[in-house]
Amino acid sequence: MRTIVSQRAGVQGAVTTVEVVVGAAVARGAVLMRLESMKMEFPVEAEADGVVQALHVQRGDAVDEGDPLVDLAPPDALPAAAVAPAAAPAVAPAARPDLDELRARYALLADAARPRMVAARHAQGRRTARENLAALFDAGSFVEYGGFAVAAQRSRRALDDLQRNTPADGLVAGVGTVHADAFGAERARCAAMAYDYSVLAGTQGENNHRKADRLLELAARQQLPFVLFAEGGGGRPGDVDSNAVSGLHCTTFRALAALSGRVPTLGIVEGYCFAGNAALLGSCDYVVATRSASIGMGGPAMIEGGGLGVVAPDDVGPAATIARAGGIDLLVDDEAQAVQEARRIVAWHQGALPDTGAADQRPLRDAIARGRNAVFDPCAIVRTIADRDSTIELRAEFGLGVVTMLARLGGAPVAIAATNPRHLAGALDVAGCDKLARFMQLADAAGHPLITLVDTPGFMVGPAVEAHGLMRHAGRVFVTAAALRVPVVSVVLRRGFGLGAMAFTAGHFHAPVATAAWPQAEFGPMGLEGAVRLGFRKELAAVDGAARDALFEQLLGGMRERGRALNVASHLELDDVIDPAQTREWLLRVLAATRREPLPPRRAFVDPW
Repeated sequence: MRTIVSQRAGVQGAVTTVEVVVGAAVARGAVLMRLESMKMEFPVEAEADGVVQALHVQRGDAVDEGDPLVDLAPPDALPAAAVAPAAAPAVAPAARPDLDELRARYALLADAARPRMVAARHAQGRRTARENLAALFDAGSFVEYGGFAVAAQRSRRALDDLQRNTPADGLVAGVGTVHADAFGAERARCAAMAYDYSVLAGTQGENNHRKADRLLELAARQQLPFVLFAEGGGGRPGDVDSNAVSGLHCTTFRALAALSGRVPTLGIVEGYCFAGNAALLGSCDYVVATRSASIGMGGPAMIEGGGLGVVAPDDVGPAATIARAGGIDLLVDDEAQAVQEARRIVAWHQGALPDTGAADQRPLRDAIARGRNAVFDPCAIVRTIADRDSTIELRAEFGLGVVTMLARLGGAPVAIAATNPRHLAGALDVAGCDKLARFMQLADAAGHPLITLVDTPGFMVGPAVEAHGLMRHAGRVFVTAAALRVPVVSVVLRRGFGLGAMAFTAGHFHAPVATAAWPQAEFGPMGLEGAVRLGFRKELAAVDGAARDALFEQLLGGMRERGRALNVASHLELDDVIDPAQTREWLLRVLAATRREPLPPRRAFVDPW
């Protein structure tokens, strides 16, 4: 019994060609006919060797899915050669002009297409935009967005000119991973964009604004940390291919600002950064700048245009000046160091790493010299307590009375703030308050614990500091602390006096999950000497000379005894008094015993200032 193979239509469509006739011998895989469906061509191939017994359709017929097309009979009496598939002739690959064009366009995006530009950047000791992104992201992980964009100037320049001289419209943007080997692909995800100063001075153009908006929207939706390389001159007036009049409906600045409090944002700047580029930089959580950077909300042209004189670009906003004013978090030597530090900051946000251990803790017992008035280096204490080589000091040139560091403790990220007795004896002034309050916000937005190390006489006093509205800046610390969602742990190293000590312990000594003191610490509602002079003014006025001095020392001794750490702890105003050499171990135990509840909805934003 001969079995007939009936081939049926796999799609609904129309027969465009019939390539066999009844009686023809065909091999398995041979094309019998072709169908067209929704503008796509579908070949009908023989399902087995055989002979065409019947054709049920002809060219132009409409068929439904499942309709019979061809009947094939087995090739019983045919010689094998009649049905064997013919050897495919050797053919050269088909020409692909589309792929050739694509490869040529990709080649124009590479730095190699502009060797003179690369040489000029390197001669200045600077990197190209693509070199910076390659250093930021893990090797091979970068996915570029919008690379084929060119400046919106097609009505005044040839397209070939724009492709060669305005690659990516001066903004290289995309996503990739940072530290995937340490944190895994999910936690390593990151977005970044770099203004290319070699393209129209890194200005912000019509198309690169659209590209930036695309990437910023993606970062918000995908919860990606965002890194900005901000070198550039602001808006670009030469983009004439636009219907915009003022351009003030541009959404890029709000889009970057909207990331605040949702994902960490980090700006890096080398060279000149003016106008719109500076506005984006100033919206970032962290600003890392090289010492040769100059940053300003208006560049030399805008300054001169405003009738304010002629200013050299380097004099607009020198990095050293901006750092002392608090506008830069980390001042570094060059772009290589800037990217290295940026990767470390991103890693702090990504989570825990293996514990690298710490320095010998025993020197902490002698970190503060004997005597109540000796100064010491709080940075050395922080670096001793923290994991080895894990600290990153922020705003070191600003708010000198407060030290703020990102660090790790037992591998876990923590934020550590300490008062600095080397500046105003550790008193909180206006700049110190602002620095502390914003650092609290950074820790809270990151979801990492805040550790405070306290040695302060309180808030700075006097007409000079009050003239700057200290009470509002002090209030900022208390208000910020009261809204913290992350655990706070405090250690009083030596002096804990007045409202300043309360502010540095998140509002009061019982606001932290634990508050301890080193044994030499002293406490009081204000500095003890001042308390004696104010509280016993009449008694001291009643005696003169040596008797007054003796009475003062007697009263001060009583207050010192009452305010000793062990006595204060015995009244339950402190949770513990600890051996300085045990500080790291105590902090680790406290944090291990602290429940880390999921954070409520994100904080509104991290204050740029």
